[in-house]
Amino acid sequence: MSRLRYLTAGESHGPGLTAVLDGVPAGLRVDVAAVDAELGRRQRGHGRGARQSIEQDRVRVLGGVRHGRTTGAPLALFVANRDAANWGDVLAVEPPEGGGSAAEPVRVPRPGHADLGGALLYDLDDIRDVIERASARETAARVACGAVAKALLAELGCVVASHVVAIGGVTAESGMDREDVAAVEASPVRCRDGAAACRMVAAIDAAAAAGDTVGGVVEVIAFGYPPGAGSYVQGDLRLRSRLARAVLAVPAIVGVEFGLGFAAAAAPGSRVHDPIVHDDERGYGRESNRAGGIEGGISTGAPVVLRAAMKPISTLREPLGSVEMGTHRRVESRFERSDVCAVPAVGIVLEAVVALELADAALDRFGGATVGDLVAAVGAYRRRIGER
Repeated sequence: MSRLRYLTAGESHGPGLTAVLDGVPAGLRVDVAAVDAELGRRQRGHGRGARQSIEQDRVRVLGGVRHGRTTGAPLALFVANRDAANWGDVLAVEPPEGGGSAAEPVRVPRPGHADLGGALLYDLDDIRDVIERASARETAARVACGAVAKALLAELGCVVASHVVAIGGVTAESGMDREDVAAVEASPVRCRDGAAACRMVAAIDAAAAAGDTVGGVVEVIAFGYPPGAGSYVQGDLRLRSRLARAVLAVPAIVGVEFGLGFAAAAAPGSRVHDPIVHDDERGYGRESNRAGGIEGGISTGAPVVLRAAMKPISTLREPLGSVEMGTHRRVESRFERSDVCAVPAVGIVLEAVVALELADAALDRFGGATVGDLVAAVGAYRRRIGER
């Protein structure tokens, strides 16, 4: 069972989003301003929709932190939806006076969304229930949890970062160093290649003018993650499988690869695997990092590298065809306020879920009721393998 686990609740246009993060060791400093900064990063990026100018996400810590440090109890985090005031009683908990509904029911499912599948699964006459919970707005709660996981990983010397390597068919080189983070954050599309970034902006603008949307690819890198996390003894304990599940649980993510990824399928083994080396100062290591920091389900101590592909946003200004539920008549799908491109923003969400999974795997492997216990256990393991 996971040591670090979380649940989220709330609707896109309801009062707000709630997250409960369980398993955080005691003694971790929680900086609310740092959590808010992560929430702000999620809202930026060229191609975002009008809602980002309405919401200014801030977290309220409702439990699990006292005087700035975790207590070992579950953390309760709340992110308010400022846009909720514009929705009146549409999402009210209590039924409207006199019966009926506070709004016209939504009966036209949008292609590419959970609308039709959710309505059929839960036997709904109004798709609004699906729209509200399936919305990517929920990822704000995951980013808040991920900010806490990042703080925990920082105690181990690990930093999780991301950058965009493709948008709308425009590509940039993979790979980044810690020193590249500032340049990435200064880019409107979070791409460290300035020339490619300009072409990505143009691709987003062209899609917007055509009433269309574009997707892309984000690379996530965890620098300084300790070796020895994960396992080979069961498939679900392998670090790649854990990370893949976390990444694919993010809305609109349709693929994930590690290290060389799919390119490894076309290359000979001599250009895929990483030769093992040893020196007296650093102990065991690899000459290269084609495996992306994970071999046999276990972290190697090299940077953990993965890339995730995001499909274009499903909601289009020039709508695709659909069918009205109940009447079965052919209609155009509905348009809910949406983004043209959310690839830069999804990088922040991916950082959060990767940080949560890496922190969980570290706690599984090294344990610790307190942050000090965890740090000491990682240090002891590093010393032990350095003596082999």
